[in-house]
Amino acid sequence: MSQQLPDYVASATPNPPENRAFWLTTTAATYAGIMLWFIFWSYMPGQGGAGGVLSQGLLFALVSLVVAAFICYFGFYYVPAMLGMKTGLPLYIVGTSVYGVQGGFFMPGFLMGCLQFGWLSVNGFGAGMGLTSIIRGVPLSDVMGAPFFSELWFMAVSIGVVWALIAAFIGLKGIQYVGMVATYMPIIPIVALLALLAFTVGGVFSFDPQTTINACIATAAAADPPVTVAPTGIFGISGVLGSFAGQLGILALICAYVVGFFATAGAAGCDMGSHNKDRLSIQLAGLVGIVGATVFAGGIALVAIAGAKGMGIADVSLNPYGSMTAIMGSTMGGIFMFLLALAAFPAACFSTLIASNSFKTTLPKVNPFISCGIGAGVACLLIITTVAGNAPVVFGFIGASFGPVCGAMMADYFLSGKKWAGPRAGFNPAGWISLAGGFLVGALPLVPGAVGAACGAIIPCPPVAAFVVGFGLYWILARAGLESPKLDMPQRIDL
Repeated sequence: MSQQLPDYVASATPNPPENRAFWLTTTAATYAGIMLWFIFWSYMPGQGGAGGVLSQGLLFALVSLVVAAFICYFGFYYVPAMLGMKTGLPLYIVGTSVYGVQGGFFMPGFLMGCLQFGWLSVNGFGAGMGLTSIIRGVPLSDVMGAPFFSELWFMAVSIGVVWALIAAFIGLKGIQYVGMVATYMPIIPIVALLALLAFTVGGVFSFDPQTTINACIATAAAADPPVTVAPTGIFGISGVLGSFAGQLGILALICAYVVGFFATAGAAGCDMGSHNKDRLSIQLAGLVGIVGATVFAGGIALVAIAGAKGMGIADVSLNPYGSMTAIMGSTMGGIFMFLLALAAFPAACFSTLIASNSFKTTLPKVNPFISCGIGAGVACLLIITTVAGNAPVVFGFIGASFGPVCGAMMADYFLSGKKWAGPRAGFNPAGWISLAGGFLVGALPLVPGAVGAACGAIIPCPPVAAFVVGFGLYWILARAGLESPKLDMPQRIDL
């Protein structure tokens, strides 16, 4: 039945075991570079209402971060990585067991390529805002809050657009020139985070969440126009029940943020796992590159803000990147902000490279300069409109898209006896129905207005809920016989 396979599946060549590389320098290093990106750890402390995720205390925020890191590892990384290791095949081939050989053109391959430009827009926006803050010598919050068509807005989006376009071009044609530099780029955020820790650790035990909450409320009230904010997750409940509700709110916020950020990277573990030798390599790479790097970067960001607040350092916001000059002084803080922005550039190039590879597979007759050019144009539009500045919403959409993908892949993995089921014919109904259901659950809380608010109250952690729905629907539908027939793939390997 091999003649029924489309060319892109029939021509796929598994990576043989003898070509696999050491986990620390491949999978672990790649994931660590992703989780050390300053956009990830700088936005996290400020999630939610007054006091951000620190409103229930530093310790609980750190515990929630560890929980989120392990959800990423077990739910979103482990199964795709194991499938990649066992088959030696990339995600767009392995995904044909869930979505079918015809559906595999679009999901997850094409979607993976499209979502990379969301990453590119956030990268360019962050770089534009950070560099403008340094060049003009103004706080990052002033740049991010600059009105449309103002001088600060124009400079920031211009830098962001140029940044994104250059990264897109290099990702298409010259990634080899940044590969060597990118190998050493993670050193910059590691040093920056350790410097933040050294400057602020002395104030950790003096940190008072209520003082931070009051300061956030006062700042919002003094804004023009005034803004009303409430502590995260309290829901107007007092006493022990209110404290419990607040802690659940923090846990849900941190898990939603971290998992949403990580979702596509987790599915891409299939590609990374195809370069690892065995199960132990997959486990160690995930524990070091995902759990370790997430807790290191996010944990230091939380500790740094708590310590700075405890020390009473003036002008410290809930954004550790934007507070670097207040914490470390204008000279040293400015240098680190500049270096962190530069360190993000290779990641922008790699995003376009991933998108290019996806489009070359799914749209082989379309020039990658055209397909990626359209994607880069969309990324620039997101930067100009500052939509890319709302990183939690971008991450939430990504989580809603890939949460059900990872959930369905896990269901298929266990239903097939912990191995790859092989390609399925056409469009596999179980996969597409589980995708639609999971995406709906994950995306509804992101809808603006009353509908999104109501859904958000019911679904406090959309990316994880999308994963659970994707897993459950696929399992039920597969058991009910709603899977396409399997196709023979003679060149496949099973380790």
